[in-house]
Amino acid sequence: MDALARSLGPVFVAGFALQQLLELIDPWLDPVLGGHKRPIYAGIALVYGLVLVIFTPIRALRPFGMEVGWIDGALTALFISGGTKGINDLLKWLGYQKEQAKARLSPEQIRRV
Repeated sequence: MDALARSLGPVFVAGFALQQLLELIDPWLDPVLGGHKRPIYAGIALVYGLVLVIFTPIRALRPFGMEVGWIDGALTALFISGGTKGINDLLKWLGYQKEQAKARLSPEQIRRV
């Protein structure tokens, strides 16, 4: 699990930084954007994610052994653009998968884990 956390850590940090950036600029942009704030923030978030994917080695699928070029980059950008919610949802899903796998083990196998 350490390798997974090390690999997904930068994605989480990038999403958290995005949330903080939007929180900082919100007071200045809110009066200007009015009712269009949500789609413009979504666009800013996606551009931010794409820039990080293009200029850094951050990838979300790499820890799962699924490096599929531009698809990995696009999904990583989407994860980042979701802020911390996307990565939290992914980690929650991984936890469920772990529990389901544990439930399929015999008591003897569980003692060895």
